[in-house]
Formats: sequence, C-alpha cells, structure tokens
Amino acid sequence: MQQTRYFEEYEVGATRETHARTITETDFVIHAGHTGDFFPHHMDAEHMRTTPFGGRIAHGTMTFAIGVGLTATVLNPVAFTYGYERLRFPNPVKIGDTIRTVVEVKSAEDDEKRPDFGRVVEATTVLNQRDETVLYCEHVLLVERRPPAT
Repeated sequence: MQQTRYFEEYEVGATRETHARTITETDFVIHAGHTGDFFPHHMDAEHMRTTPFGGRIAHGTMTFAIGVGLTATVLNPVAFTYGYERLRFPNPVKIGDTIRTVVEVKSAEDDEKRPDFGRVVEATTVLNQRDETVLYCEHVLLVERRPPAT
C-alpha cells in the first residue's frame, strides 16, 4: 500500500505495531547461506546446548532484517531511510520464537543540510512472545516537507 505522509504529519509519540512472525529452522539455514555466517552460535545445536543459551541463537543480522522487514507494510514515496543508529540485541532470538515490532516516533527535527526535508527518528523495538526486547535501534528517515500551496 502507498500512503504519502509529509514531514509535518509525523507526531512525536505516535506508535504502530506490526503483525507477528515465528522464526524457523529454515530462517536460520537460509540466512546462513545468504551471508556465509555459519558460526556455531547459529548452526551447531549440540555445541550450543552446552552454553548458557541452551540452544542456537539467531544471527543479529537476521533479527534485524526480519524485525525491520515487518515494518515495511506501507510505502511512503516522500520518505527515505537515512540509516539506523544505536543498534542493540539485548536478548537472543531462538527457533520457535515469535517476534513483532513496535515503532514510535521519537523525534522530528529540521535537517540542516536539506531545507526541503525534515529528519524523523523512529525508535524501533523488536519484541518476542514474552515481551522481551530482542532488538532496539533508531531508524532515521529523511521526509519531504509539504510543498507550498499554489
């Protein structure tokens, strides 16, 4: 779905939540194949049983890709990702966990380099089925200002 939303329409404190998605063995295998990351943390069930984690844990990059991907439900043609900051993985994701993402508009400020844009920061929190945070980051967007009325 496409929805045009100009900088002036972002409200600090506004939140949205995605649908949930269960992480599978297939996710681990495909992500390892895509990235070449076959570390034992992700792929060696026997080894990981002997660790404090008690089993395999998801790649951080996979948690990020899926968690942020869940938010991609509406295309805003006047907003562009500038980057992600403060990326953290405070708790692991395991096979069988179900994650969802909560996005909150943290700030909306002028962009000094681009007068026709504002900068929006979205606090992005990925939660598991126990409401534990498994990922936190701040998504920085450049968003066009509303054009002047003609």
